[in-house]
Amino acid sequence: MPPNPEATGRRLVAAAERLFAERGIDGVSLREINGAAGQRNATALQYHFGDRAGLLGAVLAKHHPEIEARRHQLLDEYESRGDLPEAEARRTLAAALVRPMAAKLADPDGGRHYLRIMEQLVHRTPLPATRSTDPGQSIDRWRELVAPLLSEVALRRLHQRFMAIRITYVELARRAAGPEGKDDRLFTSHLVDVVSAVLATEVSEETARLLGERDRRRDERDRERAGSAGKVPQNPDDPEDPPPGTAG
Repeated sequence: MPPNPEATGRRLVAAAERLFAERGIDGVSLREINGAAGQRNATALQYHFGDRAGLLGAVLAKHHPEIEARRHQLLDEYESRGDLPEAEARRTLAAALVRPMAAKLADPDGGRHYLRIMEQLVHRTPLPATRSTDPGQSIDRWRELVAPLLSEVALRRLHQRFMAIRITYVELARRAAGPEGKDDRLFTSHLVDVVSAVLATEVSEETARLLGERDRRRDERDRERAGSAGKVPQNPDDPEDPPPGTAG
């Protein structure tokens, strides 16, 4: 019987997500993934996915639609409730970030591997396979809804939204690397609490002072560099939150 291309693709994705999770996205060769999927044809992986980025994209595409649908549903519910007290709004939005991904802890079809891969991606410059041109990404919608709850400094300068995203990915990956079969409800609820607290964190006098000192040092360096080059110094605002690196 000739090989089933769809079945071969699924085996390659399953092998990739396991090895990417256990040894790192860059810590395993494509040849090893091919072998772990039981493929004797050395070009099977390249035939189906092209390269590492294409394979990684297929792993993410396996899980993203479910997470996107669930997060959009939670955000729809949030918007339908109208104005909420700030504390309730923060926790509701924290839950919309955390819960769709936390559900992957109970997904036997590679869900825990996926969470460990996502944690790797949040620490790196986005790979081509993880960049999305879809303007309807749930994470972008989440960021827009969270923005009014944050001060300008927390939003534009200290990147609290990205910090909340990073904490979510790191903690879910830590949980996913542990023993299976645990009741994850307490863990998930507490993670929602933690993310909500991150969003509620006020900028202290010390942090504001240190931020001002950093800005003054940066301005001085910019003036010195511009003066030596004979140019007018530019002093743009800090960029918006660093991208999380994924659509997660």
